[in-house]
Amino acid sequence: MTHDTASTLIIRPVPPFRLDLTVWALRRRIHNAIDRWDGSTYRRVIVIGGRSTEVEVRQAGSTATPRLIVTAAPAPRTRSERQAVRSALDLLLGANVDLHDWYRIVEGDRRLKSLALRFRGMKPPRFLTVFEALVNAFACQQLSLVVGLELLNRLAVVCDVRRGSGLRSRYGFPTPDDVARHHAGDYRAIGFSRQKVHALLTLALGIHDGGIAVEELERYNDAEVCARLCELRGVGRWTAEYALLRGLGRLHVFPGDDVGAQKSLARWLGRRAHLDYAGVSKAVEKWQPYAGMVYFHLLLDGLSRAGVLESAA
Repeated sequence: MTHDTASTLIIRPVPPFRLDLTVWALRRRIHNAIDRWDGSTYRRVIVIGGRSTEVEVRQAGSTATPRLIVTAAPAPRTRSERQAVRSALDLLLGANVDLHDWYRIVEGDRRLKSLALRFRGMKPPRFLTVFEALVNAFACQQLSLVVGLELLNRLAVVCDVRRGSGLRSRYGFPTPDDVARHHAGDYRAIGFSRQKVHALLTLALGIHDGGIAVEELERYNDAEVCARLCELRGVGRWTAEYALLRGLGRLHVFPGDDVGAQKSLARWLGRRAHLDYAGVSKAVEKWQPYAGMVYFHLLLDGLSRAGVLESAA
């Protein structure tokens, strides 16, 4: 980051908070080039006031008394732009989410308490927009998460939302307008299937033209959100529930059709039999309204098993 045009601000998350665990719940795999982590600093390019802005976030203080030191370059020009930086990070890192009731539920469940204590301080992350959540889901449909994230990395490069140039380029997540200005062939060339391209462009062009308004779904209940999303090309139950959790922050949602999450939940519960959608719903019912927190904790558990988390016990 070029610090001569940067400014610094402080965010005080609702404790407990751990930046490292929260970032891993956001980025999911080591090859995520949009949400970057070097072991101490989280970096992402976001658009503020029409300019590509790189934010760097470090944690100071303890899990119980956390402070986030944020550097943004170029420096925000107005108070509203500084607030936009804060608001973006509040979403991405769940900084303002109060999990007091979650930890109360945890205390009454021996198995869950063990898992929650290992990852205490992880906050539930959200994508910046429902559009970003849906595009993430499109990329990962019927593919491994590693392959899906590679498609998203390539999408960011094609759409060219970046900070820096040449080998120092860092790319942010494209907006619907960024996606809409390219042709289907551009996305086919980087590995998107015809079906995924059709879904991607239909969504982006619909938002660009005003015919699709996914960012207005916040005011609807779960059933209405799912019904409206499932009217879109390429959206089924898994994608809709993924958007509810990661796009709208509805922590009671555990995407029951997520095959990886089904396997992780069954393994954690010590069950040999496969869990289907109904089985997942029944298993997580006693942890409501925080089934989504179990989903995120099992994600971290998988990363820990794979040796990815630097400091998770």
